[in-house]
Amino acid sequence: MDAAGEEEFRRFVQARWSALVRTAYLLTGDQGRAEDLVQQTLVKVHRRWEHISRDDTTGGPYAYTRAALANESASWWRRRRVAETLGDIPVHADRANGDAYAAYDTRDEVARAVLALPPRMRAVVVLRYFDDLSEAATADALGMSLGSVKSQASRGLERLRTVLAQTNGAPERSLS
Repeated sequence: MDAAGEEEFRRFVQARWSALVRTAYLLTGDQGRAEDLVQQTLVKVHRRWEHISRDDTTGGPYAYTRAALANESASWWRRRRVAETLGDIPVHADRANGDAYAAYDTRDEVARAVLALPPRMRAVVVLRYFDDLSEAATADALGMSLGSVKSQASRGLERLRTVLAQTNGAPERSLS
């Protein structure tokens, strides 16, 4: 790759690092693993950088990288068949007032519920509702049909509603 391509890639990584790590964290549930996953993905993306479309109608390099990240995560989960203890999910506090502990508890419950979803369903839910992709963009990113994305998203939200309602012993919350 020439110097201009290297510089473009460096700027891309700098601009998208935080968003990619956030997505990876939601896919893995572990900050260290999330950063490792992003690094592994970016190594692969770097190798293909010159061939990745810059066309905004296809989502450009960010869409390609997000799809590669989801695929790398699915591969990791496939290799990692042994169940893990979820452990404590770190919460990054920014709030100085209000009932911060309740907000953290809710965030922790949602993160645990998302991590309990099967890997493919989790990827659909994370890309659709946390990264705010359209159904079509999610289907493209994951190499799935639109119908599969719709059904996985619907089933994933239903599972989250059920788990969160059981966790709180309260009527089901609105998730949509």
